[in-house]
Amino acid sequence: MLQIEIDNGSGFCFGVTTAIRKAEEELASGKPLYCLGDIVHNSMEVERLHEKGLITINHSQLATLHDAKVMLRAHGEPPETYETARRNNIEIIDATCPVVLALQRRIKLQYDAAPEAQIVIFGKNGHAEVLGLVGQTRQNAIVIEKFEDVTRLDFGRDIYLYSQTTKGLDEFQDIIQYIKEHISPCATFKSFDTICRQVANRIPNIAAFAVRHDLILFVSGRKSSNGKVLFGECLRVNPNSHLIESAEEIEKQWLKDVSTVGICGATSTPKWLMEECRDAILTG
Repeated sequence: MLQIEIDNGSGFCFGVTTAIRKAEEELASGKPLYCLGDIVHNSMEVERLHEKGLITINHSQLATLHDAKVMLRAHGEPPETYETARRNNIEIIDATCPVVLALQRRIKLQYDAAPEAQIVIFGKNGHAEVLGLVGQTRQNAIVIEKFEDVTRLDFGRDIYLYSQTTKGLDEFQDIIQYIKEHISPCATFKSFDTICRQVANRIPNIAAFAVRHDLILFVSGRKSSNGKVLFGECLRVNPNSHLIESAEEIEKQWLKDVSTVGICGATSTPKWLMEECRDAILTG
């Protein structure tokens, strides 16, 4: 008989859980609520909240909005967003993850103390969290997406290295080591491990989960950076892993000659969506 297990460690992280809860509390009043960007990188959850009345807007739309209530999602925002809100009499419902908020403050303090130094952020260019972090430095921070990008730095100048909260620990450590080996004796180098442990610990945990099963269904929005990292880890240890956004994407041939199926997901994947995938298999 086919056995199906949903990974207990998968699903919303603390920051996303808080953002969703705040949105639902505000929507319960029946008044319009806007969200700056998708509240979570999962189209199914976004659609569920849209049906409750959540309206997603972008930064251009925010600039023309007045006398409204706008939620900021867990990724955080640069200072310019708060200035726009003040100017347009917009009430902010701030759901920025506390881990991200603390990181923003650290980067701003460091930049204000030494604006001539290189503030370096290991993260994805254009990612909402990274845009918020770079904004703390008046757009002067240097973003490196992968280990190879570290060679672009000026090793004759001071370097202060931070990381997007959802990046992998191993590559971050490799970057630290490279800078240590190449920094000028006359320059200062400091690194700050700002990776969220709740997210980082999912990598070894999801690998252990994926190894236990014949087939892995990784449920995630394709826009999720965290989802890409975790799915890559599943594939590494279990080549019979498939990334899906919903139960409709499950293909029957995947289930042939399979005894156990593991269902897991990203920090932006709701539990109900993983349960839907399980139910689709059982009833299909």
